[in-house]
Amino acid sequence: YNIVMRSWARKGCLRRIDRLFSMLESVGLQPSLDSYAAALECMGRNQLSAKDVQRCLQQLKNDGFHVDELFQKCLFEKDEKEKVLRAIRIVQPDYQLPPPPNPQTCKSSLLQDFYSKEKMVSYPKLDFSVQELQELFQQQLEMELNTTVTIKSVESAKPLPPQAIKARNLLATLRSQWHSSILQALQKSKRSMSRLKMASGSNILYPYLYLLPDEEYVGIMLQILNTLSPQGESVAVLARELGSKVYNRYITQRKLCSRQLEKVQEVYEDYIHLLAKDSQPVEYLPREYWEKLVAEAGFGPSLNLKDCSWPYVLLMRLGMHLLEILVQAVKVPRNILNPRLEPRLIPVLYHIYSFRSRWQVGLIKPHPVFSQIVSDAAETMLTFNSSAIPMLCPPVPWTSPHFGAFVLNDTRLMRFVDGAIQHQLLLEQCPPVNLHPVLDALNQLGNCAWKINQPVLDIIISIFNDKGNEKLDIPPPISEAPQPPAAPSNSSTWNKSQKHEFLLCKKKAAEMHSLRMDALYKLSIANYVRDKVFWFPHNMDFRGRTYPCPPYFNHLGNDVTRAILLFAEGRPLGPKGLDWLKIHLINLTGLKKKNALQERLEYANEIMEEILDSADYPLTGRKWWMNTDEPWQALACCMEIAKASRSPDPAAYISHFPVHQDGSCNGLQHYAALGRDLIGAISVNLMPCNVPQDVYSAVAQQVEEFRKKDADQGVKIAQVLQGFVSRKVVKQTVMTVVYGVTRYGGRLQMEKRLKEIEEFPEEYLWEASHYLVKQVFNGIKEMFSATRDIQKWLTESAKLIAQSGQTVEWITPLGLPIVQPYYRSKSTVVSICWALRQQAKAWQISITCRKPDTVKQKNAFPPNFIHSLDSTHMMLTALHCLRQGLTFVSVHDCYWTHALTVDVMNQICRQQFVALHSEKILQDLSKFMLEKYCSPGRETRDLWQNKLMEQLSNVPKTGEFNLKNVMDSTYFFS
Repeated sequence: YNIVMRSWARKGCLRRIDRLFSMLESVGLQPSLDSYAAALECMGRNQLSAKDVQRCLQQLKNDGFHVDELFQKCLFEKDEKEKVLRAIRIVQPDYQLPPPPNPQTCKSSLLQDFYSKEKMVSYPKLDFSVQELQELFQQQLEMELNTTVTIKSVESAKPLPPQAIKARNLLATLRSQWHSSILQALQKSKRSMSRLKMASGSNILYPYLYLLPDEEYVGIMLQILNTLSPQGESVAVLARELGSKVYNRYITQRKLCSRQLEKVQEVYEDYIHLLAKDSQPVEYLPREYWEKLVAEAGFGPSLNLKDCSWPYVLLMRLGMHLLEILVQAVKVPRNILNPRLEPRLIPVLYHIYSFRSRWQVGLIKPHPVFSQIVSDAAETMLTFNSSAIPMLCPPVPWTSPHFGAFVLNDTRLMRFVDGAIQHQLLLEQCPPVNLHPVLDALNQLGNCAWKINQPVLDIIISIFNDKGNEKLDIPPPISEAPQPPAAPSNSSTWNKSQKHEFLLCKKKAAEMHSLRMDALYKLSIANYVRDKVFWFPHNMDFRGRTYPCPPYFNHLGNDVTRAILLFAEGRPLGPKGLDWLKIHLINLTGLKKKNALQERLEYANEIMEEILDSADYPLTGRKWWMNTDEPWQALACCMEIAKASRSPDPAAYISHFPVHQDGSCNGLQHYAALGRDLIGAISVNLMPCNVPQDVYSAVAQQVEEFRKKDADQGVKIAQVLQGFVSRKVVKQTVMTVVYGVTRYGGRLQMEKRLKEIEEFPEEYLWEASHYLVKQVFNGIKEMFSATRDIQKWLTESAKLIAQSGQTVEWITPLGLPIVQPYYRSKSTVVSICWALRQQAKAWQISITCRKPDTVKQKNAFPPNFIHSLDSTHMMLTALHCLRQGLTFVSVHDCYWTHALTVDVMNQICRQQFVALHSEKILQDLSKFMLEKYCSPGRETRDLWQNKLMEQLSNVPKTGEFNLKNVMDSTYFFS
């Protein structure tokens, strides 16, 4: 109704609007505020009589609304707000817009100091002037308006053989032909749809094929074709990507048409005064300052668009339709590479079926002829969506679940699986003030400026272009893949061994291609921004864990990616900075994990000659750096130590290098603190000690004691395992117990570790792994008794909630609402393949008929709950580091800052850990769940509800560990 009404409002069709109001009343519906806004817009646009306006305002009042609510709750585009105000002033000439609401302040006990106006300090300045930030904003805006970015591949420096030139010319000719054939097929499809009845399922897509110029649809389809791997891709993935690309371009167009972009530009130009070095200090957070500027802007469109999200089913159906056009329209001559073959056209893409687990899924694969041409062409340009590239200006601050991050690109505050809506609903229902801490933490992480470590990048690119190096995690090219056995004329004559070898070679080639392309993307993007300063806007998953939005190149990447990132801001090392660089280097080697920090520093000083040799001659020297756990980060650190130690005054040396502090078995730390578990707290370094405690070694020792006892009693498998129980064998299982690994999963982990030991007899693998996982669980239960009790309480609670037909929800100590998205439903992929030959009804059946998956809900709750606490601790640390003026970013439980500020960050981190766990976390969780799942005040309850109520009320008892000891723990970080 409101969409139609707004359309008529612009045409001045007041009588039709009156008729719609009557229709609403006749079916028992009340017009919404948006309905009245549309009617008043019409009246203001056409300057209708005071009588008509008065009648509309009276009806609005009768329906329980106030005029001010039109401007407080409605979203406007273009000049709609001005027209509504003009209509009101026809009958109330002195009417003024309501003042913006007073900003609300977060009341969380964890952040009273942070949001205290008495302790407010000006936001840290960037090393850019206002003019420079404005120029950077224009560069970012231009990139997003183009929707895609084409950059040079790092392989472009290679000399081009004649075969590649010929293949590129051929590809250019083919693409020109394909452009024409796809355009014709699209237009034919639209003409065909225009003749169908409105009731037809296909006709639903008709309006969505007119949102963009035809050329844009063709460009989107060709982009998909150009990035398709030789191994093919799932139909579902391709359809979703095509549909999403159309939607994203539509959103960009809508932001332009609604004049939202003009408003963003206007506000951003003022916003950068908060960040620029040549502007006056302002005592606001980015979110607060942006909201203030928007309120002061007054008129113009709202920065939140009216709801225009497309249902997942629609995105998929649109993508499927475009994919069908692509498959049908793109053809290539069969004899293009072999003139002896018959000169007929064959499809470039074809549809096949394959099995993944138990499900049969559809794949789209390119024809080998096309793959060969692309391989021969070895093209040196790569095209990415603009959202895949780091931002060239500071991100737009998150101010709500609907607005933040990129300038134009539509970005979700919370990542969730396609088709899920419950997360977004929870966020929208949450009072905005409750989300302020989370939004401010994301803004703090996103405002960290980065630059490229060019010397390290150049070394990596040289190895990448010289056949790679698997030991150094630089994938070799596909040409280095093992060659399959020569195929006989009839493959049916192959024996079992030949078939197995062929399949292994094929699998290896596919893996190598995937890894090579991933590295190519990362290195090419890094090379593209090598001379720039850039930013990573952040969002989060449903547990509150934060992630950079650009997917390929960011600081969450592997050793190679992290090694080429530096803070754009430099800070002097200070009196202890060089020592922290050296300790950081030894941490990266993995050599002295059990040694005290002073011993690590002394070891670094002992091997200074190796460090300097690595820095000076990374590829021609003794190559000490190559034999470390994280070789590329170790090399980068060697180079930084060399430059700092050779400077006239190391304390004054300006360092851009990020120093990491890794959590010490972080999940178990949270469990030990939750349960006030003294023995567990000692094992995971929550207590002061002279050397770091190693929980993995402690569990291995406990398991070994169990094994000895059993061996003495004649247990055969315990005797076989003599000499094989080690830290390495148990580490993975101990680490993942906290994240919900089952005994079955733990047994597989153990089996894998034992397989790596050449001396271990293969015939005992199953029995030994089964025995070991049982003993590991017993050891952890004995060492972490409170941990196992809490884990069991969480699991049982989730099981009963899921069995009642509900999903598990909770709220983090920072106020973020969380729901677990695990349902029993048919695979989305299967539904899509089936829907290729069915009507829309089939889609709705497969996607909407879902019930909570009890097994996943109960198994996932303990790890997800711990993840949410971990993210809460990280956000608290980020916000308080901001108040102290520190540069801070995180990779989940690994915290990064300058060498100068490591000690301050460590202190803040401990303080916030103690503050977090001083809250009544489990009691608050119990109270929330009792209110949500057990209806209060009912005299009679169902049996399951009584059982659930009893379970939720029975919060595990805690031990005697004193949280204040954490403040004196030297090895809180490993």
